[in-house]
Amino acid sequence: MSSSVVSLNDGRGPAATKDRILDAAEGLFMEHGFEATSLRSITAAAAVNLAAVNYHFGSKEELFQAVLTRRLDPMNQRRVALLDRFERDASLEPLSCERIIVALFVPALELARDPERGGKDFLRLLGRAYVDPSPRLREFLSERYAPSIARFKEAFARALPRITPRELTWRLHFMMGALAYTLAGAD
Repeated sequence: MSSSVVSLNDGRGPAATKDRILDAAEGLFMEHGFEATSLRSITAAAAVNLAAVNYHFGSKEELFQAVLTRRLDPMNQRRVALLDRFERDASLEPLSCERIIVALFVPALELARDPERGGKDFLRLLGRAYVDPSPRLREFLSERYAPSIARFKEAFARALPRITPRELTWRLHFMMGALAYTLAGAD
């Protein structure tokens, strides 16, 4: 192992370095937002050099995406699993809107109460990410979570058969937008 790798890892291995970078970036992105957070501030907070960030993430944008996905992926997996369970329990009957909303929001509330998984600060960061004007960030979130969004949209469509697909899309858009703005400004 070369000495540059040892110094990058700070004697604790690549996983520890990567986690320190993710933790520092998460806190700084939450506090200052994506645009106002510099790689220099992240490296200082994580006690690493720029080469470590580049090695593990490649760019600030990829680092931000990694910050989001490390907590958002498991939360979305839990959401879909809960929706699947509710649908199995309901058998052939469509779920009520209340059950669908429970599947959508309970995993987020559980995460909010668990500081080990980012807690309410991560939800605040997630809210900020959803309201960020960056088209690349919006595209990333849309593409990455399209399958889970589609699952919830299908469940709502079965629960609300009289609502047109277009109207349902707008209602879900406004519901999730209101949630994102609430999370982004929540204390």
